[in-house]
Amino acid sequence: MTRTIVASASKEVVIGFDQPFCVIGERINPTGRKKLAAEMEAGNFETVKKDALEQVAAGATMLDVNAGVTAVDPNATEPALLVQTLEIVQDLVDVPLSIDSSVSAAIEAALKVAKGRPLINSVTGEEEKLEAILPLVKKYDVPVVAISNDETGISEDPDVRFEVARKIVRHAADYGIPAHDIVVDPLVMPIGAMGTAGKQVFALLRRLRDELKVNTTCGLSNISFGIPHRHGINAGFIPMVIGAGMTSAIMNPCRPQEMEAVRAANVLNGTDPNCQTWIMTYRDHKPAMAGADGAVAAAPAAAGGRRRGGREARRAQG
Repeated sequence: MTRTIVASASKEVVIGFDQPFCVIGERINPTGRKKLAAEMEAGNFETVKKDALEQVAAGATMLDVNAGVTAVDPNATEPALLVQTLEIVQDLVDVPLSIDSSVSAAIEAALKVAKGRPLINSVTGEEEKLEAILPLVKKYDVPVVAISNDETGISEDPDVRFEVARKIVRHAADYGIPAHDIVVDPLVMPIGAMGTAGKQVFALLRRLRDELKVNTTCGLSNISFGIPHRHGINAGFIPMVIGAGMTSAIMNPCRPQEMEAVRAANVLNGTDPNCQTWIMTYRDHKPAMAGADGAVAAAPAAAGGRRRGGREARRAQG
């Protein structure tokens, strides 16, 4: 059975087909968050700390840490900022971390101070990237996210994306890096732009599981990009990708609808033994109902403590 081990200073997490779905919190990332980027550049990490604590409290298994605040000269600024951010986060919470950068110097600088066994996010199938990142993976004995694109870009053909993943796994083997330390991102396309995006990724996940026997991840919200009520699509997508073989995702754990879908999928997939996590999380859950304005309110108790029977309820609905 494929098992990818990540760890903080004192906590080990296993990513695998027989394990609970690994939720990698995405919030510590200034990309598209101008306020956070400005804060981090100014040395203000209050939002970073808040996001770290909230994500762990919401149920994140791991946290992704990104410090790419500028595109002007990331090689000059990103290593130091990533190290500073990583040290703050790992001293605040005790979950494994994902070191998220496209700058190899920043990744190595972070690896030097990281506690435990972090995940590198990421390497692509481009030769230059492979030669820069895979030696670091081997040197520091850490797992890595392998993104299924190369010099030709991101292919809309899932077979091409599978072959890029196979290429990365084989190239990693040349460095003595085992397949269980490669976590493939098959690249989820937006369903609003490509109607087959869901079917494509489900088929890809099955091949990655059965043929390459690797763990997988994705940027979960990519599936809903550009369409309304995104969290409803995301929540529906989660159990489907888990059923197809996905073992982790970079996502926002502070969205209750999406975390509920993760926990339900774990129950139904047999990775929440005796429904223990579900019961401990929701045993005091209060049902809610939407009013005419769409607002959610606590459901009142039935008069006299009685519940209407099925026939009476159907008459009321009719």
